[in-house]
Amino acid sequence: PRPLTGRATMRIRCPRCLYLLFDYPRPAAGVVVVRGDAALVLRRAHMPRVGHLDIPGGFVDAGESLDGAARRELREETGLRVGRMEWLGFYWDRYFIRVFGYFPTMNFYWLARWKRGTPRAADDAASAEWVPLASLGRPGQRLAWKHMREVYRDVRKRLAGQGPRGRGRRGPDEDGFAP
Repeated sequence: PRPLTGRATMRIRCPRCLYLLFDYPRPAAGVVVVRGDAALVLRRAHMPRVGHLDIPGGFVDAGESLDGAARRELREETGLRVGRMEWLGFYWDRYFIRVFGYFPTMNFYWLARWKRGTPRAADDAASAEWVPLASLGRPGQRLAWKHMREVYRDVRKRLAGQGPRGRGRRGPDEDGFAP
């Protein structure tokens, strides 16, 4: 994983008791669903980055496993369920919230093959569409997050049999923790 460089950890200090709290990265999880030579892509319905292309996924809830969060987000945003998922990789990025600003995100992805069902945009998605993998992550596309170019590159490599089984570290175990 490539660390975010040049970004200091935000420090939040309580004005009353002077307790110092560090703003740590937020974990997010997603699934790249592939059907033939195409991947399922969403268009964002809400801020930030309305209308940009996105991968089904989102923030991990407290007490939730990483792969459980990826499956939940896929179901909430598209109505789809997938069977076996392969660990794809871990990618750093950042997320913006008005007033608060940017905070770092740790993005965990799996690769799954579509079996059946029609994706229906819901929750954070304005639309769901199948886009040829060869075109994803190319210059000029309005991708929601910088790390998505790396994700699509890694998916293409994996499907061509050239990519490693998981980028960076091995995949998280059943408890959601990377070994």
